[in-house]
Amino acid sequence: MPPAGGGTASGLMQSAADLARPGLPVARLARLRSSSWILLAAVLVSLFALLPLAFILWVAVQTGWETVSALVFRPRVGELLVNTVLLVVLAVPISIVLSVALAWLTERSDLPGARLWAWLSVAPLAIPAFVHSYAWITLVPGLHGLWAGVLVSVIAYFPFLYLPVAAALRRLDPALEDTAAALGLGPWRVFARVVLPQLRLAICGGSLLVGLHLLAEYGLYVFIRFDTFTTAIVDQFQSTFNGPAANMLAAVLVTCCFVLLGLEVLVRGEERYARVGSGAARQQQRTRLGRATLPCLALPAVTALLSLGVPFVTIGRWLIAGGADVWRLDEIGLALGQTLFLALAGALLATVAAMPMAWISIRAPGPLQRILEGCNYIVGSLPGVVVALALVTITVRIALPLYQTLFTILVAYALMFLPRALISLRASIAQAPVELERAAASLGRPPLKALWSTTIRLSAPGAAAGMALVALGIMNELTATQMLAPNGTRTLAMAFWSYSGEIDYASAAPYAFIMVAMSLPLTWLLYVQSKRMAGR
Repeated sequence: MPPAGGGTASGLMQSAADLARPGLPVARLARLRSSSWILLAAVLVSLFALLPLAFILWVAVQTGWETVSALVFRPRVGELLVNTVLLVVLAVPISIVLSVALAWLTERSDLPGARLWAWLSVAPLAIPAFVHSYAWITLVPGLHGLWAGVLVSVIAYFPFLYLPVAAALRRLDPALEDTAAALGLGPWRVFARVVLPQLRLAICGGSLLVGLHLLAEYGLYVFIRFDTFTTAIVDQFQSTFNGPAANMLAAVLVTCCFVLLGLEVLVRGEERYARVGSGAARQQQRTRLGRATLPCLALPAVTALLSLGVPFVTIGRWLIAGGADVWRLDEIGLALGQTLFLALAGALLATVAAMPMAWISIRAPGPLQRILEGCNYIVGSLPGVVVALALVTITVRIALPLYQTLFTILVAYALMFLPRALISLRASIAQAPVELERAAASLGRPPLKALWSTTIRLSAPGAAAGMALVALGIMNELTATQMLAPNGTRTLAMAFWSYSGEIDYASAAPYAFIMVAMSLPLTWLLYVQSKRMAGR
């Protein structure tokens, strides 16, 4: 009997053949119909996820080659490209070195307070990147240009590299390093020839994530007056609403994203460094630092001071300077309420949209599933400004009543953060036995009710985690909200941006404080979850 999932083209053809057979059990027919509906929903969501990319290509074709070449091949685009390339080329390697060093110190050495330093290395994720920039520019008003962008970018985004590298170090088999040491290799050569190659996947994945964030970031670079493609696109949109010019800049930005994706695949390679089996059932013995303890302790201390101390001290200073007058509870309450509503509604929509694809990826893996899943991840690699620009142009040209409506902004959130929900749901559904679905169906429950009462309920914790991650992204999102939110919308990020744009840093401080306070608990849960995955 063929599997009930029907997640590939051949599976669907076989299902159609089964439907034609006389005497096929009613329960089997119902399962085939339900899986077909789930596959159809996954296909529709995946195709919709490609809408921003397809629309940019369509605009390029409609604009014509002469206009496209005039808009793309001009000095301004070359300047933006040089800025963007230099930013990525400088910030990503520095982030790699910093993250690997911190991960090794906190996971493999006897560094005093290693657990505390590990948490402090993750905590900067709770601070939005534009708040980092706000803190630094108020502390050092003359901080501008490329190197300012590199400094603040590394401080804001290095935890995206630290987390996977630290997790990989925890899972490494210490027997491999013991064998290399027994063959006469010194500590540095063991690290270079045994440990570092096994960190390749973690480093490549984290570097890709950092690079994509650098391409998508807006507020951070506006504060320090450093022009990138994202800042130019938003400026073009806000100043002249020039659709073709903004779309062509977006096309170049998307090309940069795909270049990063290709480089990650190329550098990652297909080498295998892991052994078959779980390895030795013991933890790696921590290296004694000895006289190097104090110099090594300086690295996490200085990093925490720059990434956490500067933002918290700056926010605290402005809160004290503003006094009680900056706590305008009516404005803050309205902004907080709108932020929570958009975050919860967007997270719910993204989770529901990701559910069919997550179910297909676990219950019916195959070539078609991999293609559909890839479509969902492509939209996650697109900057939010590109998604927003595509939806703005579509609604203005085709569906004007939907322009700047709640529906459009929620769709944008769902597209932008779909991968976050998908990853969490997929992991949870994988832990729900498929036999429970079949048992519920065999007891007479309709397929969708059987799915709801078994797999969906068992995957509820993962769905909640995915919703929390999506909600965190929405709370700190700025560019898409500015471009798509309905008139009168004022989220915490928008209010912060409005006051900081007026150089009223004291009035902006409460909004920065609330955003950080709301993000810290989720960042702690992310840190704890990474420990649990390593069995600690």
